[in-house]
Amino acid sequence: MLTPALLAENPTANFSEDTVWVVLVKAVLLFAVAVVATLLMIWAERRVVGRMQSRPGPNRHGPFGLLQSLADGVKLALKEDIIPAAADKVVFVIAPLIACTACFTSFAVIPFGPEVRIPFTDIDTPLQLTDMNVAVLFILAVAGIGVYGIVLAGWSSGSTYPLLGGLRSSAQVISYEIAMGLSLVSVFLYSGSMSTSAIVEAQQSIWWCLPLLPSFVIYVIAMVGETNRAPFDLPEAEGELVGGFHTEYSSLKFALFFLAEYVNMVTVSMLATTLFLGGWRAPWPISLWDDANTGYWPLIWFALKTCLFLFMYIWLRGTLPRLRYDQFMRFGWKILIPAALLWTMAVAVVRAMDQFGSIDRRDRVMILCGVVLVLALIWAAVEALRGTPPQEKPADPEIPVDPFAGGFPVPAMPGQRLIRTNGQAPSPTDATPALEEVRGG
Repeated sequence: MLTPALLAENPTANFSEDTVWVVLVKAVLLFAVAVVATLLMIWAERRVVGRMQSRPGPNRHGPFGLLQSLADGVKLALKEDIIPAAADKVVFVIAPLIACTACFTSFAVIPFGPEVRIPFTDIDTPLQLTDMNVAVLFILAVAGIGVYGIVLAGWSSGSTYPLLGGLRSSAQVISYEIAMGLSLVSVFLYSGSMSTSAIVEAQQSIWWCLPLLPSFVIYVIAMVGETNRAPFDLPEAEGELVGGFHTEYSSLKFALFFLAEYVNMVTVSMLATTLFLGGWRAPWPISLWDDANTGYWPLIWFALKTCLFLFMYIWLRGTLPRLRYDQFMRFGWKILIPAALLWTMAVAVVRAMDQFGSIDRRDRVMILCGVVLVLALIWAAVEALRGTPPQEKPADPEIPVDPFAGGFPVPAMPGQRLIRTNGQAPSPTDATPALEEVRGG
């Protein structure tokens, strides 16, 4: 039977031997990992979507087209940098920097592996830049700051479509960040800590994606909405808003927004791996190997788990159409948030009963309840997105209708009695309100 560990609130990682040069090397490596992961993610997305659509994808530059993303980056850097005349130039330049800086900051508290010895030295250090008591809340806070870049980009462009894209983005982040935060509460309750290293340590016996399955499903849905990716990419819907918040951007400024989007995808995927898939711990049956969770091997397991979530992003983009904005908001506020609240209350009750008394077959009950809630969530989502077709009321022949009331002529419907008032409502006391009367049908 599962016995979740109640760990101390303090992080379990030991950074006592980290010197200044060790911290600098870690920071540079994290930046390099983020940039390289972005280049590989762009290449993989184009290749995988190409296979889904029966076309080759990039295959000219480098082996298997691996240098295509680098070539696109150089091309963007060489393009002309245009700033619209109506734009607020200072905010227009700062906005992409805010979005890009915030996404890189989240990498600081992600644990990539256990404590290892740096080659050619006698220094033991965790494969993590730093950790804190509220590391997960730190990531959520930084993600919330990143949306300021999108909102300011839309506002400072001096154009209607970017402004609408920025407003959509702020509403989207508020809606789905609530559901994401609620889905993480159960992880905190089971782990006894908000430190990322402590949460990984608490998953020695079982990954939290099994007993906390509804939290895992809600987090995965919310992280797609949080990163503005298909089918939730409403802030940059090209069919409605041209290019959304970055319509007026070009050259390196556009490249920074592009980089921020993909780095955010990598960040939330790594956070999902840390919170629900055991972090850097090896999956079964590899975990039966004694050295699976020692040395630098955990880097491989962590990378493979992260790639699963990144592949899910690509799969969603290649298969699902974009939702309407009303469907998207209704799904977030009427389904995800209530489901997350109910599940959080259930987990809190079970944890309280576990502290003050014994429960027989507690873990089986939790997993069963989780499966039932996930199925109910899927059913509710299908019902909400399908909707009911509006019922058309039959036309009342006794009520006259002015076809020019809206400023342009409207064709007559069968059974309607039309009057011509030149767009002005007739007075009830007017004996001859209509200049012209016709019958439709």
